[in-house]
Amino acid sequence: MTRKTGTLAILFADVAKSTQIYEVLGNKDAKNLIDACLSLLRKVTQHYQGKVIKEIGDEIMCVFPSALTSLEAAKDMHQALEDMPPMDKPGFTSANIYIGIQYGPVIIEGGDVFGDAVNVAARMVALAKQRQTITTQETVDALPDGHAFDVHCIDKTTVKGKSGEMNIYEVIWEEEDLTVMMDDSVAAEVIKARLELKFDNQIYELDQNRPSVTLGRQIHNDVVVNDGRVSRTHARIEYRRGKYILIDQSSNGTYLLIQGKKSVVLKRDESQLIGNGLIGLGREPTPESPKAIQYTIKM
Repeated sequence: MTRKTGTLAILFADVAKSTQIYEVLGNKDAKNLIDACLSLLRKVTQHYQGKVIKEIGDEIMCVFPSALTSLEAAKDMHQALEDMPPMDKPGFTSANIYIGIQYGPVIIEGGDVFGDAVNVAARMVALAKQRQTITTQETVDALPDGHAFDVHCIDKTTVKGKSGEMNIYEVIWEEEDLTVMMDDSVAAEVIKARLELKFDNQIYELDQNRPSVTLGRQIHNDVVVNDGRVSRTHARIEYRRGKYILIDQSSNGTYLLIQGKKSVVLKRDESQLIGNGLIGLGREPTPESPKAIQYTIKM
């Protein structure tokens, strides 16, 4: 069996929340929908000179000759699902995908690819949310000058078998629409908004220069909450085009209490922070709780 080495972009794309799709649509319709999604992903892969390596259930793994073609394909994959005709089924809107990408050296053997780049790409897709493409510093560094993609460093993470932390990036694929029905002065205020967090007599600030913080029990987090119901890396907050998004990554959920509104719990989901309020990791927050994280969005 011939073994070769090379440098490729590895892309994993998973149909989001496929278990729920089966529950809502039933086995036959769900299978047909997921098959249609995978068919679209294959067509996009071929269009960008990529190659499908394997399909497992609701997931596709493919390779591309460059970092740029992988990002172009990822954007069109999201768009292809966006353009699918809506299904007339109560409780179901449309199918979405998670995408993870890594550009790096691989071993090519027997129609399959192996190596660190594959492992890292798999880690990236596991971190992605619906309609999100996640990648790494290596991929961003391999993009040509003048590329049209908007990429934002949103967090750091570790990958099994690799030492140290790596920066992870979101690749924005949807058109910017912040200024729709806004004049320039209003748009500028949105972009300049900053987020202030208060916890344990400390203050943390987020803006476009510090676009993310992590919250959790272990000391590698920016905000450390020592509580048995708090996961090691429980949640994170991201700055996205003038908005602040709270993202749960935990077992026990993240509670969000926006002032004047009913508390909501996020479980592997996300929500925009508005105005001011409280965040509780693993338990519902109250103003008197020493474990509650206060937040305020300031202009």
